[in-house]
Amino acid sequence: MPRARRPFTAVATALAGVAAVALTTGAASPAAAGGSGRPAAKTADEPSLTGTGKLARKPGDDVHFTFDAHGFLDKAHGTFRVSHRYGPKWSVSFNGRIDCLITGGKAAVATGVVTDSHVVDAPGMPKVRNLKGKRFGFTVLDEGREDRLGYSWALDGLPTKSVPKCLGSAPFETVEKGDYKVHHWLPRR
Repeated sequence: MPRARRPFTAVATALAGVAAVALTTGAASPAAAGGSGRPAAKTADEPSLTGTGKLARKPGDDVHFTFDAHGFLDKAHGTFRVSHRYGPKWSVSFNGRIDCLITGGKAAVATGVVTDSHVVDAPGMPKVRNLKGKRFGFTVLDEGREDRLGYSWALDGLPTKSVPKCLGSAPFETVEKGDYKVHHWLPRR
């Protein structure tokens, strides 16, 4: 008989712990939802672009983009990371800080300045110069699990000049794995 009570006691203890956490965070409180009995919806007072994804490319051509951008226009802040590996030897990766972000519905355009880069050249592949200090632009279209992405160096390789703030290209690439989230927000007029 004591064995039958132990599982019941463990379940009751776990449920009591979950209930205590829910009450402490306000999730079960009608007051948290303005008296409606539902949890309050989380609201953000700034645009954001977050997430990571791998582009749809042929095997051996791995391209990843990660964003954690928040804020409006030139008050934006956050980070980005890009990595591209082609074949067994050639690779480029760079990180940077976001310096501009604007959203419109499901689309976000962000720019950022590279703070760190790493390049491994290989014969027959493009030569990439030091990217530190360059501003690149990114565009994301948040379509659930069918997101799209564009980047400012699409037509001219990795450029020697920076793009202006909040300038990106059309989102011409398809995201194969991962997910981006765009939160649209504009200040009141």
